[in-house]
Amino acid sequence: MKALTRRRFTLSAAGLLLARGAFAEAPRRFPLTLTDKEWREKLSPAQFRVLREHGTERAGTSPLNAEKRRGVFHCAGCDQALFDSKTKFDSGTGWPSFYAPIEGAVGTTTDRSFFMTRTEVHCSRCGGHLGHVFDDGPPPTGKRYCMNGVAMTFEPAET
Repeated sequence: MKALTRRRFTLSAAGLLLARGAFAEAPRRFPLTLTDKEWREKLSPAQFRVLREHGTERAGTSPLNAEKRRGVFHCAGCDQALFDSKTKFDSGTGWPSFYAPIEGAVGTTTDRSFFMTRTEVHCSRCGGHLGHVFDDGPPPTGKRYCMNGVAMTFEPAET
């Protein structure tokens, strides 16, 4: 009976650690690094929560979800170009979705928070959390880069 009690305790503790992201990948260094104080001065509270604290905006709240013009979506943290509007599609999720990023613009890490494993997407320049990528997108990639609109800005193409 003791072994069963220890086993339950160990599994419960491991579950709590997983839910809090304790087994997440080690932090990486990025070309643009600022202190939390500098990020807070640069970003709105909502942008800071998503980009720096890995938050998620509520579905359907970003005006970028309905953006249909030609142009480029940039990181709200460092202004790096992330997605061309040609790759944007309506996923029906309530978040801006793309089937491919601009080459070299984003990186990914494994996100093991909330009792699941997902692939987190971050800006390759500043490391800002953008959203997650899933394998249920349209051709040609089959990917759905589901991004937080508050983590991006939009620059329309010149006409």
